[in-house]
Amino acid sequence: MHPNPDTARPAGASRRTVLALLGAGAVAVPLLGAVPRAVAAPAAAPGLDDPAKKEIAMKLVSSAENSSLDWKAQYKYIEDIGDGRGYTAGIIGFCSGTGDMLDLVQLYTDRKPGNVLAKYLPALRKVNGSDSHSGLGSAFVSAWRTAAKDSAFQQAQNDERDRVYFNPAVSQGKTDGLRALGQFAYYDAIVMHGDGDDSTSFRNIRKRALRSAEPPAQGGDETAYLNAFLDARVWAMKQEEAHSDTSRVDTAQRVFLRKGNLDLKTPLDWKVYGDSYHIG
Repeated sequence: MHPNPDTARPAGASRRTVLALLGAGAVAVPLLGAVPRAVAAPAAAPGLDDPAKKEIAMKLVSSAENSSLDWKAQYKYIEDIGDGRGYTAGIIGFCSGTGDMLDLVQLYTDRKPGNVLAKYLPALRKVNGSDSHSGLGSAFVSAWRTAAKDSAFQQAQNDERDRVYFNPAVSQGKTDGLRALGQFAYYDAIVMHGDGDDSTSFRNIRKRALRSAEPPAQGGDETAYLNAFLDARVWAMKQEEAHSDTSRVDTAQRVFLRKGNLDLKTPLDWKVYGDSYHIG
């Protein structure tokens, strides 16, 4: 993503040749026209799409969504948490009422026709946009848990998570000049709020932040901008009772920001809903 700048060709070979001709006594004599050796620019810190950083991101989200760092154990997770979105399930909280669960099951069925969830596609289409369980219920919950044992369904969850949430968040974060922490703040926001047109969507949280601060890509201070973004995120969370506990921002992301850990380096210590977590 970040091509290395062209470096000047070292002049070592020609320099050694001239020194050999002049003799040892010429060592102290500076050579006219010698090309200075290029100094490599420090490598940029890895973004959130670095495999190790991405693993951290998955654990951070899982601590908030599932009260566990074991995010891979959440492929089988499914319940109605009473937020008006129907069933919430899987590693990123795919919802039967918001369309992303439908897209996931459709992808799984495209890749593996006749799977245990395929027969629920008509019901998922009907309940989309509501909190209804019509045509789903306990049989669907059981089928979801069965499907979660299938590596093809696990891969489908990974791919939809990346397509809908992770990749857009990281891409926008990089465009705004944010490092790993800022990219994660975007990712966590889009996971919870989606990226629709409503006032609490990710894109509108970002627009709200831009009213009071500029991101680094526009010449702004990264810390100041992230504080503005997290302020806007907290506002959005408080608009919904189901999301009104803002600890995933207050005692997690803000902790990292106050410590100046913009590259999301380990070790990390944080709390969500009063529970403590650590990544060494």
